[in-house]
Amino acid sequence: MRATSPRPIAIAAGGTGGHLFPAEALAAELSARGERIVLFTDARSAAFDSPAFANAERFVLRGEGVAGRNLMRAAKGAMKLASGTVTARGLLKRLDAAAVVGFGGYPAIPPALAALTLGKDRPAVILHEQNAVLGRANRALAPRADLLALAYAETTKVPPKAKTQVVGNPVRPALAALAGAGYPSPDGALRLLVTGGSLGARVFADLVPPAIAGLPEALRSRLVVAQQCRVEDLERVRAAYAGTGIPVELSPFFPDIARRLANAHLVIARSGASTVAEIACAGRPSLLLPLPSAIDNHQFANARALAEAGAALILPQGSTTPARLAELLVEFLGSPERLAEAARAAASLARPQAARDLADLVLALAHRTLLLQESR
Repeated sequence: MRATSPRPIAIAAGGTGGHLFPAEALAAELSARGERIVLFTDARSAAFDSPAFANAERFVLRGEGVAGRNLMRAAKGAMKLASGTVTARGLLKRLDAAAVVGFGGYPAIPPALAALTLGKDRPAVILHEQNAVLGRANRALAPRADLLALAYAETTKVPPKAKTQVVGNPVRPALAALAGAGYPSPDGALRLLVTGGSLGARVFADLVPPAIAGLPEALRSRLVVAQQCRVEDLERVRAAYAGTGIPVELSPFFPDIARRLANAHLVIARSGASTVAEIACAGRPSLLLPLPSAIDNHQFANARALAEAGAALILPQGSTTPARLAELLVEFLGSPERLAEAARAAASLARPQAARDLADLVLALAHRTLLLQESR
């Protein structure tokens, strides 16, 4: 591996965990190699609390989403993105960044767009797409970027001119370390993990407790549940479980998700990109309810990758009832063979080296760009 460069690598990411978690994984990998990291993000970002960016310079840029907005809000969002791009351009020139790595969503647009306007001395521009459907920000930027790194070989809506390479979706080190650890024996307690993404999911508060209450006593007596709930749903979910006799832990957020995945026998979850990648690394069977309002229905496309491998079942939110969920829980939790088979299928899709592979590409392109600039 080449020697580190004093020129920083700028990471552009913000918003929800789906965009931030892979950015964190890349930052951790690059930092371990001695690279200097700079973060471009948005005001709402949870990146401020991320240990992966603890030592990074951070710059908050103006920006706002445009897709799905009415004309006035879209125009306002476009003006903020333009302002953020101007700011990012000045910062990139001052920092003399070697590369900009964007992770989709509107927070990635200003730094990537600014880099592309810097002419022959611009940094390398690498985009990463976490979902099985290319996001709109990446769709707009990909034809001019040096590389579009993909999580899925079958990613749709990729522009014909985009230069692509499949690397998988980087997951944080603790989750990558789960790959190959094996599946826990389901002969004793059965551990169910219910997680709804970085913002939680109210549908699980409505579906899961009554479904579990309807399980046969022989199965219910073995069950241990950890369920993510929105703050406003905690008390009613706690009340719903009160008469079941089942050990239940409820929280708006599980910071130790790697440990919980390692212990789980079955996962009920949304199918955001990071969730799907983490389930695969852990090698866990899952029941997935894609978010119906996800742009371009990308959560369904993400879930399909696990479902087609036999690792998961996709449950349409609109037609899934507590009774139907209870039937599926009996089918899965009542069959150790089915659980183990689905676990093996999930593990076969794991790409725990994705952060390493993406870091290799970023540094190679940054180095190539530097050599081209020095040769002029």
